[in-house]
Amino acid sequence: MSAIDMKAVTRGEHMDEPSWKAHAIREDESTVRIKKHGSMKVDAMMVADQNLWNDLADDRSPQQVVNTASMPGIVGEAWAMADWHYGYGFPIGGVVATDIEAGEQGGAISPGGVGFDINCGVRLLSIDLEVPKGEERKEWARRIFNAIPAGASSKGGVNINETQLSSILAGGASAAVDLGLAEDRDLHSIESYGLLETDEYAVSERAMQRGLRALGTLGSGNHFLELQIVDKVVDEKAASAFGLVEGGLTAMIHTGSRGLGHQVCSEHVDRIEQQYRKDGGEWVADHWGYSLPDRQLAAAPIHSKEGAAYLDAMHAAGNYAFANRSALTQRLRKTLRKITGREADVEVVYDVSHNIAKIEDHVVHGKSCKCCVHRKGATRALGGDHSELMSKFGAIGQPVLVPGDMGTSSWVLAGPQRGSNRAFASSCHGAGRRMSRKAARESIDSADLLSSLSAKGIEVRARTPSIIAEEAPAAYKNVDEVIMLTNNANLARPVAKLSPLAVIKG
Repeated sequence: MSAIDMKAVTRGEHMDEPSWKAHAIREDESTVRIKKHGSMKVDAMMVADQNLWNDLADDRSPQQVVNTASMPGIVGEAWAMADWHYGYGFPIGGVVATDIEAGEQGGAISPGGVGFDINCGVRLLSIDLEVPKGEERKEWARRIFNAIPAGASSKGGVNINETQLSSILAGGASAAVDLGLAEDRDLHSIESYGLLETDEYAVSERAMQRGLRALGTLGSGNHFLELQIVDKVVDEKAASAFGLVEGGLTAMIHTGSRGLGHQVCSEHVDRIEQQYRKDGGEWVADHWGYSLPDRQLAAAPIHSKEGAAYLDAMHAAGNYAFANRSALTQRLRKTLRKITGREADVEVVYDVSHNIAKIEDHVVHGKSCKCCVHRKGATRALGGDHSELMSKFGAIGQPVLVPGDMGTSSWVLAGPQRGSNRAFASSCHGAGRRMSRKAARESIDSADLLSSLSAKGIEVRARTPSIIAEEAPAAYKNVDEVIMLTNNANLARPVAKLSPLAVIKG
């Protein structure tokens, strides 16, 4: 569709329409560009074909993407991945990079650009066991559900003391290995080797107390542990490098930093938002000379006292999340050993973050930039020649893990074979909500849904009945369409499709 056609769809002819509609043009079949206007410092890019655009263009998310384009020090474009939906300040699926050398104290870092569940992420495991069927599958689901702590509380977490927690905040997954909660062989298959550098790893006493109780727990909401079968391989070379075979058994763990990360984010959001005052239609932080269209975008210069404190605490919470997924992996290994009576080969395919801000080197409009890349509900998708990746991913690309929902497939993608994509080496992170939790609860019957999933051979166990409706397939976008869009936008390419067998939720 041409730019003129797109403008015909989005032209702001009515006074009550948002101003961004007059500046939206279709870049290609998979992306929409919202041209810089108003307080925007750069253009905004949204991954959406015409069907997705027509379905959700009146959603609040496009305005949020436009708002993020006003971040101080922003470079390139503000992005929204194909699974974009409304979030706190930044949309879920948002990617924004700021130049850490911009201005006197560097470009902005925003807690809202990471989210409250710091380093929420996904780990994929390959399991050398036969796929369970029928009654055996039900028994596996029951026993895994009983063994894996899940739910809003922290009941059943690993018993650790403050000294051990401090080592985790500083050392991430490697500290979990030292404590016997993980295996050393896993570290090379974790993003950043499971460690985010932190100088102070200073989190509040309240955050510490929440962290002491929750290590090795799934949590609630959209978090899950899922047994899956590799339903289809579409890239044989990449699947082989990832250790995936058609018909093979896998497990996916989706969780983050639990209450500790939420506490860290809440405290730093409050601390930074206090620097802002309302001035007409803008929120202004006089101390830094910042002006933003939404208080929830509240940001601090990355080298300021507030910005540096948030970055360090965020890294500490991120390390906790890496250790949490590691501890859950060990719980699953032990549970499978008890179920089968033998030592199963359970290997980490990869572990990715999708709520994090990282300092990375990128080339922006032909110039090198050391950037703070905010990914909120977005996954890193490095090229195969990146120095951080294991040699087996060379000429393949980084594994990108994209869970669907409990009734539909998940996907494994790969980053570029070499180099970087145009969205700061980023990709989608899931299907993306299309229905609010409240709307899902009001329109979906949990009992009927469980019955229909069971009829399809999908065993679901959840501790909170309302979660079933909230996480129903109908509440999410079509993950296959999201993957197609991501591929067509040249952000990441599909490798293998995974279908659910048993789902454990809070």
